[in-house]
Amino acid sequence: MSDENDSLLEFPCAFPLKIMGGANDAFAPAVLDIVLRHAPDFDGATMETRASSGGKYVSLTCTINATDKPKLDGLYRELTAHPLVKIVL
Repeated sequence: MSDENDSLLEFPCAFPLKIMGGANDAFAPAVLDIVLRHAPDFDGATMETRASSGGKYVSLTCTINATDKPKLDGLYRELTAHPLVKIVL
């Protein structure tokens, strides 16, 4: 069985990613750069930003068009490896 058959997702699909990090001016541009590398059709204007109540953290929601599991896994790996990113859901 292939990896795609092992996935619960049916590709292509709209896939929301929630990326959390510290409130830093470089955070959103860094995340956008990574997302666009893996999902070049993502429209950065649709990225939702929400600050934590204390203003120390920021969450970004990017809904991408996921085309297959290996590409989605690569995006997760690159996001979680970035020093400004705390959590990816």
